[in-house]
Amino acid sequence: MSELNSHDTTTPSSKAPLNLVAINAGTSDPSSTQMLADRIADRAITIGAEHGIEIGLRQINLRGLANDITSAVVSRHVSPELQHALDLVRDADGLVASTPVYQAGASGLFTQFFQILDTDVLIGTPVVLAGTGGSARHSLVIDDQLRASFAYLRTMTAPTAVYAAPEDWQEKGLGSRIGRAANELVLLMQSGLREQLRGNSWGSYQHSFGSAGGTETSIDFDSDLMRLAAGGASSK
Repeated sequence: MSELNSHDTTTPSSKAPLNLVAINAGTSDPSSTQMLADRIADRAITIGAEHGIEIGLRQINLRGLANDITSAVVSRHVSPELQHALDLVRDADGLVASTPVYQAGASGLFTQFFQILDTDVLIGTPVVLAGTGGSARHSLVIDDQLRASFAYLRTMTAPTAVYAAPEDWQEKGLGSRIGRAANELVLLMQSGLREQLRGNSWGSYQHSFGSAGGTETSIDFDSDLMRLAAGGASSK
């Protein structure tokens, strides 16, 4: 059964809808990691609606893609369902990325999923980082580790990250942090910064060959030189 779920969260708006994707690596059912991602996403949708911004939500539950992710890491084979998840991330105007924290580190499932992504896919994409764990001692994992990883992917991470230990769910402070992070995410999404970066500065970024389906380079693959390099014959 697919772990990709869509929700009809549309509200009347004259502007084009924005696509929000909530990714969680929770492994239990129910999952506090998924619950946290859902609360952030739902709050972002509510804030958007209050300002006339239509936001559609898609969810990616990595638990159901665990075998596919492992296979992709080992063999580079990407299943259709995993490719669908990667496509959702590629086309997202914003992300909520939520991971459980084990032994002061993000889960391997969460880390591997983002390692599969092409390195250019998330340039300029707004992201709220979130995590759950059994102790407040793990709260610095988000700022210490996840921000560095998402900086490498050249995302625009919201200033507020959200971490929830068991005792936080009954505290008003968690709701305040969720609201602040969601507001930052909506502002980043509706600013159009992602599209402007990709439109005006795409060529100034360092790209890996093949990382964006060929759009990352200006190489003319039909040139005589490239045909010769591939073992073909020149047109002359």
